[in-house]
This record gives sequence, structure tokens and C-alpha cells, in this order.
Amino acid sequence: MHTPLIRSPNRQAPETRGEHVAEALGTLPQWNLGDLYPSRDGSAFIGDLVKARVDAAAFQERWKGNLAAACGKTGNEGLGEALRQFEALEDLIGRIGSYAGLGYYSDMTDPANGKFFADTSAAITGMAGDLLFFGLELNRIDDAVMDEAMARDAGAAHFRPWLEDLRKEKPYQLDDKLEQLFLEKSQTGAAAWNRLFNETQAELKFELDGETLPLESVLNKLQEPDPELRARAAEAIGRVFKQNIRVFTLITNTLAKDKDISDRWRGFKDIADSRHLSNRVEGEVVDALAAAVKAAYPRLSHRYYTMKARWLGMDQLNYWDRNAPLPETPTQVVTWDEARDTVLSAYGDFAPEMAAIARDFFDKGWIDAPVKPGKAPGAFAHPTVPSAHPYVLVNYLGKPRDVMTLAHELGHGVHQVLAGGQGALMCSTPLTLAETASVFGEMLTFRALLARTRDKAERKAMLAQKVEDMINTVVRQIAFYEFERRLHTARRDGELTSEQIGEIWLSVQAESLGPAIRISEGYETWWSYIPHFIHSPFYVYAYAFGDCLVNSLYAVYQNAEDGFQERYFELLKAGGTKHYAELLKPFGLDATDPSFWDKGLSMIEGLIDELEALDRA
Repeated sequence: MHTPLIRSPNRQAPETRGEHVAEALGTLPQWNLGDLYPSRDGSAFIGDLVKARVDAAAFQERWKGNLAAACGKTGNEGLGEALRQFEALEDLIGRIGSYAGLGYYSDMTDPANGKFFADTSAAITGMAGDLLFFGLELNRIDDAVMDEAMARDAGAAHFRPWLEDLRKEKPYQLDDKLEQLFLEKSQTGAAAWNRLFNETQAELKFELDGETLPLESVLNKLQEPDPELRARAAEAIGRVFKQNIRVFTLITNTLAKDKDISDRWRGFKDIADSRHLSNRVEGEVVDALAAAVKAAYPRLSHRYYTMKARWLGMDQLNYWDRNAPLPETPTQVVTWDEARDTVLSAYGDFAPEMAAIARDFFDKGWIDAPVKPGKAPGAFAHPTVPSAHPYVLVNYLGKPRDVMTLAHELGHGVHQVLAGGQGALMCSTPLTLAETASVFGEMLTFRALLARTRDKAERKAMLAQKVEDMINTVVRQIAFYEFERRLHTARRDGELTSEQIGEIWLSVQAESLGPAIRISEGYETWWSYIPHFIHSPFYVYAYAFGDCLVNSLYAVYQNAEDGFQERYFELLKAGGTKHYAELLKPFGLDATDPSFWDKGLSMIEGLIDELEALDRA
């Protein structure tokens, strides 16, 4: 999912905020996981768990060692039949895992949730062990034989995109026993360290002005209009992070070393190559993106934060003032019903079909919105499996940025519904395009709100919030990527202390934020709460990729004749069946052109220009 959310400013007095805001928001939905299974101990879940185990073992018994022969056959003995059965197993096992995972993320502090998630994950790892041979054996078949099989068998030909993607993994594939060991050891290795991170973070408590707050709520205080409250919140965050820094440092060191070992055995040269491979994007394209963004730091973040410091009457912003509200920011709470109507209206103006899909999330219990103890912070859209439907998690506090977050995650949800038609093996979209629909949904919602805004002060506040969101999505995420690159490179030479990691963090933050932000003592531990560093190293550049891409795509939409919506839906429906270059071609876009990224960055620069013009008027 997603980077930690950037929350909007809190508009209530701190001592009355919780109760009054909760009343003002209206009834917030909680998701209904019954569409996956009615209960953990019911016959449906237990029956599917048993079926998945039996079917996985039977699949191995039938097909292991026989795939090369199957390439010369058709029908029930052919490769197409093996692929069909494998996809059915992936859907079934994915449903089981999604049910356990979503229940766990609803409350990560509940021991029963943790045990159920761990036991289910262990069972799934066992099934994955039975199925592991499939991809390894397919990759040992000669390309010419595989091509002949697809020419002979329409069932196999259907899965050509998946098979071609699988072949890209071939150079980094180990022998079967090593792959089995890597898989089984993941339960007590990376997966266990990820769980420790999740549960440690979920149990953090922050004392602030007589309240005991979870992480999501105390981070939200950094959006308060009161600068003294923001400072106290930052101090509380830094204090708790420092108290727990040894654990987070150990987790980070262990997982970085674990990745280094895996990369070395598999033959990856660059520390981010495995992520590039899974994203189906060339390393030089990511390098060009990162270089373009870093070159734009002075024109974007440095320039904007200098303006913001002036607006707030400061020579420099403190690091805790980075997302402070402007004086012009509206103070009303956005109710859940208003948020729903805003997003659905913006989606509907673009394409009624898009709004119709998004409406199902509200009407059918596919969203979990309240802030609750133990609940995963931030937001995400989980695709589950094509035979079911996605689920969206947000932590809704009634801020304008929360509306943008809702629009973002529903964009993911719409994408996942549309791509589901490709089936369990080919519905998944590489991260480089996975953020396209989400950021596009955000942009539609922002533009719809901006178009109906007539008040100059309100327009300035909206533009400023959008610029900050784009800086957080592009500049901040590339800075995160640079932090990871430096950290993983340094880790190859030995274990890093908390102080060393903090120094890397502060250096990268200073470069990206610029001289208008004062980075003082206390900020050196703030790397420790970013979940993507733990769960999916180097994921973060996908956000910058998606934002810049959508900026260019939206410019095409603004100037397009009829037919843009149809082409856009075809892009979303493709799932993982096409390379991003092929999907962008109908829009006249080429992400492999180094100048492509400057086009996306110019939109952010244009919004800053508009802010400056408003400031002068």
C-alpha cells in the first residue's frame, strides 16, 4: 500500500477534538469480511483451507516433472490445463490469505488476530512449497518448446503475458532445494521481522497534553493550526521513537542484510535491481526519474517551503511545521457523506462507469474508515482475488486531505476491479502503473473541487495543499528512495548504529527539503516509522513514477478529443498483461524518454507559479 498518510490540519481544540469530530463525521463504515468468509472457525474457511492443502499437493503430484511433456499435448493433458489449475489455486489461496491479513490489519494488537494471521501464513507457505516447482520447472523449458506449446494450445496461449513475465525471473532463479529453503525460512526470517515491526508500531503510545494517543492520531497533530501544539506533538513523537529505536534499528539492519544475502545468491548487481524486476521497469528509467526529481528540488520543495515560511511569518519552518495549515485553510470538518459525494461526483463527471464501481465500495461494506486502536495506520487498497473484490482501509478524520486519500485509494480499488477480469495470474499491475489510477482519481477530485472554488483565499489554501501533497508524493518519495539506497549500500560494509542511520536520514532530508526547513535535534529517528522501508524496500519510487506519469496523462486528458476515457479504461483493464510502454503508447507518452519526467514535474512547478501569482495579486 502506501506511504504513511499526510493528514490535513486538525480544526478542533485538542481537548475536545475526539468527541466532537467523531460526532461531526457521521457514521463511518467498517468493512464486512463476510464476502470472503463468514468466520474463522466456520466450515467455509476451514473447508477451503483443507481443500487448498489437498489441491496443492495433488497439483504437485500430477504435474511435477511432467511440464515439458505437457508442452507437446493439448486438452486435459496440456500446458494450458496446468496453468488453469494453477490459477485456480492462486485464487483460492489468495482468498484465504486476504481474509487473515485484513482481519490482522483491523487490529494488530489483538493476540488472537496475530495468531490467526501467523498460523494461516504458515499454512500458505506450506502450500507455496508444494507449488514452488511450477515456475522453476517452466523456466527450465526451452523458449522454442514453450512457443510451440502456446501455438498448439489456446489455453496456454491465454497465459502468454504471465509466462513471458516469468521468464524474466529465469536469470535469478536458484536450484529447487535452495528456492524451497528460501521460501520456508521466510517464515522465521523476513516475515517474522515484518510482523515484529507491525506489532511494535501498533503498540506505540504517545503522551500529549494529558491524552494517550496512537501513532496515527499524534501524527495528525502536526497539522494543527497551533504552532506550540505542533512542537509538543513532534517532541512526543521523537521521544517515543527514541525509546524504541534499538528495536527499529535491529529490524532495519536484519532485513537489509537478509536482502543483501538474497540479492547476492540470486545475482542481482544493484541493490534495487530486484525491485525493478518485480516492477517490470528498467533501472535506467528509474535512474532518470530520480535524477530529474533531485535536479528539481530547488524549483519545487526549496522554493515552495521558502514561500510557506513567509506566509506563516517565519524565517525558517521547523521540521514539524512542514505540513502546517495556512491561515486561509478552511476549518470545517468534512463529513463522511460529503467525502463520499465529492469523490463519486468527480469520478462520475469523468466517467459514469468509474463512479458506479466506486459506489460499490460505499454501499457493500468494502471500506474500513474509523481510526481505532491497533488498526494499521495510513491507508491501502487490498485487491484480494478476482473471485471476490478489493477492500479499502483509511483512517478518516474529516480533513480535506482525507478526502484526497479516499479518492486515491478508491482509484486503486476501481483499477483492481477492472483488472480482475484478467484472472488471478495476470490481474496484478506492476507498481510503476499501480499508482496511475489512484493518483488520477486524486487529480480528478482535486480539479473538481478547485473548479467550484471562487474565494481567492480558499483557492490559495487548496492549491497549497495540492502542491504539498505532490511534493510529498514526488520529492519526499525520491528522497526516501535515496535514503534506502544509501542505507543498503552502507549496510553491506557492516551493521549500522541508530546514529549512523539517523545521519543518513538527516542528510537526505536536508537535501530534499532545502534551507527553508530547520532540521533540529529529535528528527533523526523519524525514519523508523516508514513501513515501506520494512515491508517492500525501494517501493517508494513508484509513487513519484505514478505522480509524474499522471501529470502527463492528465495534460493529455485536458487536451484530448473524445475517446480518452475508453483508452484509459483499457489501460486499467490490462492489469499485468502489458508493459507500461505499450500501455502509454495510445496516449502519445514515452516514459523511457528522459525528458518525460520534466513534463510531469512542470505541472507541479506551474501550480507553484499560480500560488506566487495569487500571493502577488
